[in-house]
Formats: sequence, structure tokens, C-alpha cells
Amino acid sequence: MHALNPSRRTLLTGAGALAVAATLDIPAGIAPAHAQGAPVNQAPGFYRYKVGDITLTAINDGFARRPLEGFVRNAEFAEVKKAMEQAFLPPDALNITFTTLAIEHGGKLTLIDTGNGELGAPTSGTWQANFKAAGFDPKNVSTVVFSHFHGDHINGFRAKDGTALFPNAEVMVPAAEWAFWMDDAKMSAAPEAMKGAFAGVRRVFAPIAKDVKQFEGGKEILPGITAIAAPGHTPGHTAFAVASGSGKLMIMSDVTNHPSLFVRNPDWSAVFDMDGPQAVTTRRRMLDMVSADRMQVAFYHAPFPATGHIAKSGNGFELVPVQWTPAI
Repeated sequence: MHALNPSRRTLLTGAGALAVAATLDIPAGIAPAHAQGAPVNQAPGFYRYKVGDITLTAINDGFARRPLEGFVRNAEFAEVKKAMEQAFLPPDALNITFTTLAIEHGGKLTLIDTGNGELGAPTSGTWQANFKAAGFDPKNVSTVVFSHFHGDHINGFRAKDGTALFPNAEVMVPAAEWAFWMDDAKMSAAPEAMKGAFAGVRRVFAPIAKDVKQFEGGKEILPGITAIAAPGHTPGHTAFAVASGSGKLMIMSDVTNHPSLFVRNPDWSAVFDMDGPQAVTTRRRMLDMVSADRMQVAFYHAPFPATGHIAKSGNGFELVPVQWTPAI
């Protein structure tokens, strides 16, 4: 009887692990490598879902670990730690994830943002591998749309050596974002800590400046995709409403950072929000709207696959993740 019902500890260690591997027809080499603490890679980070006739693929670009203290500018650290505890997250640091979207519609492939490229944290930069694992080819991208110009959204447009990675794509940007970051006077007057961000914008866009298409909020920029002005995080920060048939989705971009902090506490402002009070106003407006309209949402910094719905909860909201499905 004991041999047929080994203890959990026996199953998880030593010969027990090999026995389980054999029983489940798993190659024997996998079990001891895992038991010895060898690095184990996850499956490729992409996830497809539909909005009407539009297919969206979430593409993961890894994460960056950031100390928690000072991350929320207008809340006591003890309150932030409490929020992390309530979300079963560590009390000292936050893993900020990055998830872009590839949109297939009408025979065209559109990207919303391009990730960190080779210039992010060592734990980021998985975008190209995941994009290709999803069956996509950079040469087939017809349009790249940027939500705003922070480096984790734009740097993946070019390789570290400056090579453009989407040679056949038109580039579309928010007009207000372009006006701010491409203004030489604003760059000269910027604090020293921001000058690198201005330089990064020019690295990405200066070689193609004459060809970049600018758009305003409130207008359909591509079939089924409408730009929604969402300033505060940056001057021209933009969300996108995707609609097809009865399906509708709001791509929230960086309206919030991690939902466990900023969806639950929409009056909190992240250190990355350039205009904190305006970002809070935008955040509440957007969360109220998608909650009332029962729109599906996608966030850049939510846990992968970074999509779900928003429900009212007290003075804040909750992100209700989608139920993962193997078919679309």
C-alpha cells in the first residue's frame, strides 16, 4: 500500500521524482534538473483573443524589478505595503511586467507599442522571441502605433545599433506626445534626470521624423481602432478603443501601473506619472467608463496576459482577469 501511495515529500525528491517522471512518460532528465534548481524557462509568452472579427495577441516582454519604497508618490509607504500584502505580493519590491499587443484585422498586422528592445532590465527583452514564437514576422508589420514615448514602449522599435526592426511599417504617434518630446526647448529645459528620456525618443524617431504620422484623440486612426486622449502619465499619453461587431476593448496603455496598486487605489500616483493629479483624473474617468460599459480592458503593466474587466469596489476598482482559454 505504501508503494502505491507515496508521500508528497517522496514524490518531490530524489528517486520519487524519477519514478513520477517515468509514470507520466516525462523524459527522465527533466526531473533531476528541476530538483537541482536549474533555471526553468516558461513557455513562450503570447496569448490570443478576439474582439469581434479582430484578433489580438498579447506579447510579453519580461519584467523589471523595482524597489517598492518611493514607487507611489502620494501614499504612505505602510499603506502601499498593506496593498501589496492584500494582493499576495512581496512587501519590498514590485515586478513590473510589460505586455504589448499585435492586432490582426483586414489582412493587416498592427502593433501597439514595441517593448524595451535591448535597452531594458536584464529580465526584459523577451519581446522579439515571443513575437516570432507567436508566428509573426517583423517584415509583415504594416503599422506601429505608439501610446506614448517612455522607453519601455518605444525602444523595441530599433535594435541597439539603431537598425529599424519593422522595415515595412508606417509609424503613428499621438500629436501631443510628439510636440512635447521632440521640442528642443523642452529638452534643454528638462531636469538632468529626464534628458536621457528625450535622447531616447530622438534615437527612435529622428531617423524617420519626416514620415511619422501624428494623430489626435477622439479619432479612428485605423479601422476599428480609435485613439482616446489619456494625459497625465505623459502629456500625450493615449489609450485605444478597439471595436468590431458587438465586441469592444479598451487598451488602457499606462493609465495604471500594476492593477493591485492603482486599480484598487486609483487616487494613487506612480513615480512615472509626469503630472500626478492629471493622471489620477484620467485614471478615474477611464476606469469609471470601462466599468460602466463592461468593456474588456488590456493594460501594459498588468500580470500576463494583461486583460480582463473592471469592477467597482468601494472607492476603487478591481481587475477581474479573463478566464484563460485554449481556443479563440
